[in-house]
Amino acid sequence: MKFADVIFTALQQLRENKLRSFFTLLGIIVSVTFLVAVVAIIQGMNAYVSDNLAGALIGQNTFQVRRSPIQIGLFDDEEYRRIAKRPRITKSDAAAVIAAVPQAVAISLQSGWPTPIADVMWSERTLGEVAIFGITAPYQVVQDYTFALGRPLSDVDVAQRRSVAIIGGDVADKLFEQADPIGRDIRVNGSHFTVVGVVAKKGRVLGQSFDGFVLLPLTTFESLYGRRKTTTVSVKMARAEDVATGMALADGAMRTAHRLRPGEESDYTIETADALIEFWKNLTRILFSVIPAIVGIGIVVGGIVIMNIMLMSVSERTREIGIRKAMGARSRDIRRQFLAEAIALASAGGLLGVAAGWGLAGLVSVASPLPAKVTAWSIALALGLGAGVGVLFGVYPASRAAQLDPITALRAE
Repeated sequence: MKFADVIFTALQQLRENKLRSFFTLLGIIVSVTFLVAVVAIIQGMNAYVSDNLAGALIGQNTFQVRRSPIQIGLFDDEEYRRIAKRPRITKSDAAAVIAAVPQAVAISLQSGWPTPIADVMWSERTLGEVAIFGITAPYQVVQDYTFALGRPLSDVDVAQRRSVAIIGGDVADKLFEQADPIGRDIRVNGSHFTVVGVVAKKGRVLGQSFDGFVLLPLTTFESLYGRRKTTTVSVKMARAEDVATGMALADGAMRTAHRLRPGEESDYTIETADALIEFWKNLTRILFSVIPAIVGIGIVVGGIVIMNIMLMSVSERTREIGIRKAMGARSRDIRRQFLAEAIALASAGGLLGVAAGWGLAGLVSVASPLPAKVTAWSIALALGLGAGVGVLFGVYPASRAAQLDPITALRAE
C-alpha cells in the first residue's frame, strides 16, 4: 500500500468522524494552545524587559555608580548594615568619573533613594503621587529624553539653583490638559517652579508609566529636600560594547577617589541593568519548569483518549480489516494504516492547538500590557508533540489491528 494512499485513507476517516475526532483531540488542543500561548507571552516579555524596561529605568548603553546595588526585593539585615556604612556618592566622585571616562557620551549626577513623592499643583488643580528628582543637565541625555515642548534643564540652571522644572508627559496631560505648560508656575512641596520643558512620553512598560515625574536642578532639589541617602552617577557610552571599558575606568577612578587599597572591598557599586534582566530571567525559568508538567498531563490524557478511540475503531472495522487481509494486505500494511490514522489525528490536534495558541497570544497582547512573541521553536515543539503522541499511543491499536486473523475478522458482524 502506497504511503499517499495511507495518508488519504487516514484523512478520510477524520472527515467521516468529525465530531468524534474533535472531542478525541480536545486534550491535545488545549495542551498545545497553552504551550504556544504561554511561551509566546514569556518570550515576548523577556524581549520587552531587555529592550524597554532596562532602558526606561537606567538608559541604553548606560552603567551607574551607586552607593547600593540595584536590588529586586529587600536586603537582608546584614547586607543592609554593610551598605549603610558606605559613604555617599558625591559631586567629587562624579568629577572623578568624568575625568576618567572622557569618551562617555554623557555623565550625570542624580538624586537617589528615597525618592520624594509629592503633590504637584497648578492653579486650582492638584496631581498627587508624582516622583520628584534632582538632576544635573546630562541626565536628560543619559535617559534619551526628547522634548515635546520647551527646553531641557541646563548647566546654568543647576549652577544658579534656578526655580525651574521639567515635567513628564503624564503630568502635563493630567495637570494642564489643553493649556500650554511652558512658562506656568507649579507648586511642589510649598515652593514655586516655572515649567521650562515637557518630556515626550516614553509610554508604559508592563502597565507602569515612566512619564509621571518632575525634574528639578540638583542644587535646587537639595535646597528643597536636603541630600538623599543615595546619589547616583550615570554614565552613557556610545555603544553597548564600550560599556565594559567605561565601567573598568570608572572603577579605577572611584577606588582612587575613595582611597581604597588593592584587595580592599569596594564601598560602592558599579553596575548596569543586568540585575533587573537577570531577576526576570530567573522568574521565567521557574515558569518554564512548570509548563512541561502541565502540558505533559494534558498530552498524556489526550494520548490515552486517542488510544481508546483507535481501539474502538479497530473493533468497528474488524470486517474491513478481514477483507483487506483476504485481498492480500499484509500485517505491516494494516499496522501502518492505523498508525497513520493515529498520527494524523494527533497532528491535526497539534495544528488546531497552534492556531488557537497563536490567536490567544495575540488577544492577550492586544487586551493587556503583556507582550507576546510566538517563536518558531514553540510551534515546532507543539507539532512534534502532536505527531509524537500519535506514534506513542497509536502503536498498540495498530498492532492489535495487524494481529487480527482474517478468517475471524471476516466472520465479524
